[in-house]
Amino acid sequence: MTNVKRLFSYLVLIIASIVSVFPFLWMIVSATNKSVDVTKGRLLPGSNFMENLQNLLDTADLGTALMNSAKISIITTILAMLIASLAGYGFEIYRSKAKDIVFNILLLSMMIPFAALMVPLFRMFGTVSQTMPFIGIDTLTAVILPTVTTAFLIFFFRQSTKMFPKDILEAGRIDGLTELGVFFRIYVPTMKTTYAAAAIITFMSSWNSYLWPLVILQTPENQTIPLLISNLGSSYSPDFGMIMTAIVIATLPAALIFFIMQKHFVAGMMGSVK
Repeated sequence: MTNVKRLFSYLVLIIASIVSVFPFLWMIVSATNKSVDVTKGRLLPGSNFMENLQNLLDTADLGTALMNSAKISIITTILAMLIASLAGYGFEIYRSKAKDIVFNILLLSMMIPFAALMVPLFRMFGTVSQTMPFIGIDTLTAVILPTVTTAFLIFFFRQSTKMFPKDILEAGRIDGLTELGVFFRIYVPTMKTTYAAAAIITFMSSWNSYLWPLVILQTPENQTIPLLISNLGSSYSPDFGMIMTAIVIATLPAALIFFIMQKHFVAGMMGSVK
């Protein structure tokens, strides 16, 4: 009976793995085929990858789109790690009723969908554009600022800080460290797995962001890679082989970062402190 259960478990896992991996496999295979083969659902690799890549480079400014996405994602991730960790650390270490009320209000903001905030945000950046155009509409800064940190990240760091050994902080204070010194020299190195998990989540979310960049970015020079792929698919007769090639290229940076930091990601999501 035990062997039957184990066999059934392995069968379910195999099916789940195939279902999970198949879209990525089909995406890679489609990038090597012609557009007509993609529409027919061909599942065998072809020999048109270099042709699709050349068509992509000739049709779209791929380098600029990748660079814009990289700038937005890297800057957003760095700022989010700093601000969210400082906030989560402060909410947990320095406890008071007033801070708990503020934190609860912060959590309530998670119930508001971002789509409901786009109109007031757009109007705000439109007003700012008149006096400070470098952070107004159609700038990468306008993409970064509204998403530089989230209530979820602050909550994530606060929950992880609950498992942080407070005796280490007291030892640092006794040794003469300032509060910022305690944070940067003790807390940050100790919570590296939490930072890794939060960095992966933030980077992938920023890299794949589509709706807000679509609204705030208005010129081809500032478009990100998701907007570029969307534009490729909006033509009268889209080249699906070329589009799949663009999707493969767009997937590689986020996938590479995830696989490199996978162990830290799992440890950080489980809340472990080393």
